[in-house]
Amino acid sequence: MTISFYHYPKCGTCRKAKKWLDEHGIAVKDIHIVDHPPTKDELETMWKKSGLELKKFFNTSGQKYRELGLKDKLAGMSEDEALELLASDGMLIKRPLTTDGENVTVGFKEEQFEQVWQ
Repeated sequence: MTISFYHYPKCGTCRKAKKWLDEHGIAVKDIHIVDHPPTKDELETMWKKSGLELKKFFNTSGQKYRELGLKDKLAGMSEDEALELLASDGMLIKRPLTTDGENVTVGFKEEQFEQVWQ
């Protein structure tokens, strides 16, 4: 099972998640989320498998999110438009985004990683 780990190297949360994965001997394929963001189709698949609301995939604390005024615009967007927007810029995606094709975690919470990735 290959785990894809979409991250931004300067992100403290991503570094904590990577350290946790390393400490638990879990090998991952590192993918720079800005240089190689997931495609719209990949995001749609991850979103549907995650069981989360689509808005949970947005990096709501990010500068880009605020610049685009997405807090107010997101509710009026179709799922298709939101996925298109996410795929257009890796900085809009909450990170790290971790998936093995079946399981998906968004962000890093140690308890969640223990349940899903151990």
